Amino acid sequence: MIDKRLLFITLSNIGDLVLTTPALLALHAAYPDHRVDIVADARSSSLLKACPFLHTLYHRDKRLGIRGMLELIGQLRRVHYAAMVDLRTDFAPWLLRGTRRTARWRRGPHGPHAIEQHMAIVSQVLPEASTIPNPTIWIAESDTVFAHNLLADLRIKRWLALGPGANWLGKQWPREHFAALLVECKDAYDGVLILGGSGDQAAAEYLASRNVLPTVNMTGKSSLTQAVALLDHAVAFVGNDSGLGHLAAARGVPTLTLFGPGRPERYRPWGGRAKILLAPDKNLAHLSAIEVAAALKSLPSKT
Repeated sequence: MIDKRLLFITLSNIGDLVLTTPALLALHAAYPDHRVDIVADARSSSLLKACPFLHTLYHRDKRLGIRGMLELIGQLRRVHYAAMVDLRTDFAPWLLRGTRRTARWRRGPHGPHAIEQHMAIVSQVLPEASTIPNPTIWIAESDTVFAHNLLADLRIKRWLALGPGANWLGKQWPREHFAALLVECKDAYDGVLILGGSGDQAAAEYLASRNVLPTVNMTGKSSLTQAVALLDHAVAFVGNDSGLGHLAAARGVPTLTLFGPGRPERYRPWGGRAKILLAPDKNLAHLSAIEVAAALKSLPSKT
C-alpha cells in the first residue's frame, strides 16, 4: 500500500535551501492531501520546521559518511512514497520504495537560474505542468513574538536591514562602504537592523558605532527563524551575496543584493521585489555607496 507521503531531499546552505522551496511548493500543490518528509541539513533545516505540510524532517550528516547515508536510507525505506524528489544526489530515490521518482541528474529543459533547474527536476513527478511559485520560508509564532518584543518599544517605522557578511572576503562589500551608505540613506530610514552570524560581528560593530540612526545589532544573537521574523519588520534589505538576501526576498522584503564574484544569473534572490547590483570588474571595492544608495532608492515599495 502506498502511504500518502512524499519525499523531498533539499540542499544544505541557507540560500540554496530557499531556492528549492518553489519545487517543494509545486510538489505539495500536485499532491495536496499528502504530507512531505524532507531530508535537509541541520544548519538550515530550522527554516522548514514550521512548514504546514511537513510530516518528518530528517538530517543528513556528512560527517557520518557512508554509514550515516545507509542509516538514513534504512529509515526512509520504511515508507512507500507516492513521489520522491532528490535535488541533492543522483541516486537516493532509486534505493527507496516509491511510485514516482526523480533526482538531480534528470534535469530536462531548464533556464540558467537554480530555481528553474529545480522546477525542471520536480516537474517529472508532477501530473501536469506547474508555474513557478515564489520561494517561501515559514516561521513559528514564537519567532514573530520574539521580533515584536525586541523592536516594538523602539517605535521605529522604517527599518533598513543590512547583511554585511558573506562566506568569504571577496563577496563582502567593504564595511567602510556600508558606513558611507548609511550616511547617504540617513533621511530615508528611521533605524538600522544588522543581521548575520557570529563571524559578522566585527563588521556589524563597526557599522553600529558609526551609524547616526538608531541601530539594533543582532549578528550572532538570533536563530535563523528569528532573523527571518526580524526581516519582516524591514522596509528594505541590502546585503552581500549570502543567505540573508534570499530570506528577505522570500518574505517579500524589497531586497538589493550586491554581487562581485559569483553567478547572479544562477543564484540571485528570486522575486519581484528582489534586485541585484553588479560591481565593476566583479570587484566590490569598486562599487560606490552612491551607486548602492541610488539602487536602494529604486526598489519597489513594501506592501
